Amino acid sequence: MPHTDAPAPDWGALVAELAGRCLLVLGDVMLDEYVAGEARRVCPEAPVPVVEATARWAVPGGAANAAANAAALGARAVLGGATGADPGAGALARAARDRGVDPAGLVPDPGRPTTSKLRVLARGQQITRVDTESTGPVTGEPAERLGAWAERALAGAGAVLLSDYGKGLFAGPLAPRVLGAAARAGRPVVVDPKGTDPDRYRGAAVVKPNLAELGDLTGLPVRTGEQFRRAGLRLAGRLPGTAVLVTRGGDGMVLFRAGADPRALPGGPVHAVCDVTGAGDTAAAALALGLAAGWAVELAARVANAAAGVAVCKVGTAVVAPAELRAALGPGVPDFGPLTD
Repeated sequence: MPHTDAPAPDWGALVAELAGRCLLVLGDVMLDEYVAGEARRVCPEAPVPVVEATARWAVPGGAANAAANAAALGARAVLGGATGADPGAGALARAARDRGVDPAGLVPDPGRPTTSKLRVLARGQQITRVDTESTGPVTGEPAERLGAWAERALAGAGAVLLSDYGKGLFAGPLAPRVLGAAARAGRPVVVDPKGTDPDRYRGAAVVKPNLAELGDLTGLPVRTGEQFRRAGLRLAGRLPGTAVLVTRGGDGMVLFRAGADPRALPGGPVHAVCDVTGAGDTAAAALALGLAAGWAVELAARVANAAAGVAVCKVGTAVVAPAELRAALGPGVPDFGPLTD
C-alpha cells in the first residue's frame, strides 16, 4: 500500500459533506425483485428445486440503485430514465420513493417493458434469475421528454451520473445532449459506461468502466497487465480531459489520464464477499457525490472504493449508510500509487 507523509483526511467530515448534495441520475432504470424461501424438494416435472416462498420484496436497480445509494448517503437524488407503461413502472417509482429517491424523471415508453430482474433465493443463495427487458433504443417522444427534463433538472444539481447498462437509453443522442448541457451549466458528469462507443461520453469528468467494459470500449484485450495498461491509456487518449477510472473488483481501481502515468488504488479490506450485485452503482454514486462536493477525482475515488467494499459484503442490491462508510474509512485507507502490474 502506498505511504505518504501528508496528514490523513478527516474522513468523518468528508462523509458529512456528501449529505445535502443534489445528484441528478439518468440511466437505465430497473426493478430488482426478490423471492426468498426454502428448497426442501425437487420438482417432479423437471430436476429443479421447488422453492416455498416465504418473503417477497422489490428494490430500485440499475441507475435507480445508484440513486438510492446517493440518497442513503444523505444526498438529494433525482432520477430519470425510461420505464414501460406497465405495473412495473409504478412499482419502481414506489421502490425509489421508499429509498428516498425523487423519481420525477421516470418517463413511460409504451413500446418497452419496465426492465426487471427477478431473483429467487433459497437459504440465502440465489438459484435463478428471470429478466424482463428490451434493449432497443429509446427514441421519439420518450427520448425527447427525458432530454428536456434533464436539461431543466441540471439547474438544481451539483453533479450528474449517467448510468449506462446497455438497455437502449443512450443508444441515441441523449448522452451527448446531457453532457453538453452539463458543460454549459458547469456541472461535472460521471459516466458508468457500456458498449463499444466511447465517443458518446466525450466531455465527462470521469468515465468509470470495469475491466470487461474497458475491453469493450477500446476493442483491446485486457488479460495481462501490459494489455490492461495499453487499453486504459488508449481510452484516456480517446477522451481528452476525462479521467478514466477502471474498477477491478477486489484489486481496487486504476486512474488513467491522457499524457500521464497510470495511478493504482489498491482494494480495501473486505471481510466477506457476499454479493457483487450493485457494487458498481454504489461506487459511482459516491464518486459523483464527491465531485459535487468539489473534491479531486483521487479523493472521491478513495471514498468510492471504500463504499464498494462495504456493498459487496451485503446480499442483493444494497445501499451503504454514512456510518458504514465512516467505519470503512478508518486507519490505513488505501491511497493511489504507481501502477506496477
